[in-house]
Amino acid sequence: MAIRQIRFIGEDCLGKVCKPVKQMNDRMRTLIEDMWDTMYESRGVGLAAPQVGVLRRICVIDVMDDDPFVLINPEILEMSGEQTDDEGCLSVPGKVASVTRADYVKVKSYDMDMNEVIIEGEGLRARAMQHEMDHLDGILYGERANEPYRDLEDDEEIEEE
Repeated sequence: MAIRQIRFIGEDCLGKVCKPVKQMNDRMRTLIEDMWDTMYESRGVGLAAPQVGVLRRICVIDVMDDDPFVLINPEILEMSGEQTDDEGCLSVPGKVASVTRADYVKVKSYDMDMNEVIIEGEGLRARAMQHEMDHLDGILYGERANEPYRDLEDDEEIEEE
């Protein structure tokens, strides 16, 4: 399909609440296909529609567990446990921050045919689901972080011989 332009921190679309998808049509299918292409091209594990400037409740996620999935109009049904780890975001390039999230989530969503599905996740899968769903409500991970953003390069140690 096509690679779409990723929107960056400070752009209005990233701070807005997205509208539900009422029906699946060619335009929505093309958007989702473009989101997959854009996410993979950018080497991300998730992408939400507002990150490409479209205010619809759609996310695509692939944490490389052989089970990529799309979330359409997702709602969290259950959350449990806790995990804290660094997060990054395609819309906040070159930055990371420590974020505490639920370790398990159960989400009600719709698939590409607008059939209701239940998707569960633990660990990175749960983290990615929560991160991407936050985008649908205009929340960037820095708003949930335990610390300010820091440069990704600060975490890379350079050893001299």
